[in-house]
Amino acid sequence: MPITAVLFDLDDTLLWDERSVEEAFRAACEAAGDTVDPHELEAAVRREARSLYESYETFPFTKMIGINPFEALWANFTAGEQPEFRQLEQLAPAYRKESWRRGLEALGIKDEALAERLAAKFGEERRSRPYMYEETLQVLDELRGKVKLLLLTNGCPALQQEKLNGVPELIPYFDHVVISGSFGRGKPDKAIFQHALELLDISPEQGIMVGDKLTTDIIGGLSAGLTTVWINRTEKEPDPDIQPDYRIGHLSELLPLVQSL
Repeated sequence: MPITAVLFDLDDTLLWDERSVEEAFRAACEAAGDTVDPHELEAAVRREARSLYESYETFPFTKMIGINPFEALWANFTAGEQPEFRQLEQLAPAYRKESWRRGLEALGIKDEALAERLAAKFGEERRSRPYMYEETLQVLDELRGKVKLLLLTNGCPALQQEKLNGVPELIPYFDHVVISGSFGRGKPDKAIFQHALELLDISPEQGIMVGDKLTTDIIGGLSAGLTTVWINRTEKEPDPDIQPDYRIGHLSELLPLVQSL
């Protein structure tokens, strides 16, 4: 049965989210001043943010939806119907400041005003960096009109929409956009993939799932019966327990693959 649709992950598949986050951390940490090693501060804030994030009663929900602690360092959580999003909306300002306060304190610096300033700086810097991979639009151009296209992304609806608003040329390529926070479950849950297939009106054999994360995109795609393509730009170690159907190192490699299938 020929392939008639391609489902794409968003972050670090089409958008270069990792670069955006790394640059935002670097800019914020450098703004702490010459007396602070920016690399040590970044490591400390990442560590403290993750620990604090996992301590909240909302953590099982954010894990299910697929919202990581560093997204929560700049998310406002203003959208989403589930009550947990209202909890997160209330938690977010304190979480942002406290993550930076604890990170600074781990380096022996007790300065609440600086923590608040750096927390705000991180959000500003992250919002100013909506990077796409240079080949993203070219690949979508080649696919448009030949197959249906669906964007399947984990995350908070408000934040994922904000990311998409930062690259307005991306959205018109897609027949459908599915955000886990709007659906109520995230990848790798089979239900969100089945929902995507229903929107596309295809059988699993007719679809390809393309993503960078084995534990969400690939496991979920395999469980739903889709052909899976793992894009591994940074030579991550494979997992012997998770076997994608195909592996590529650059998005342009997807085009001949789709044609062959």
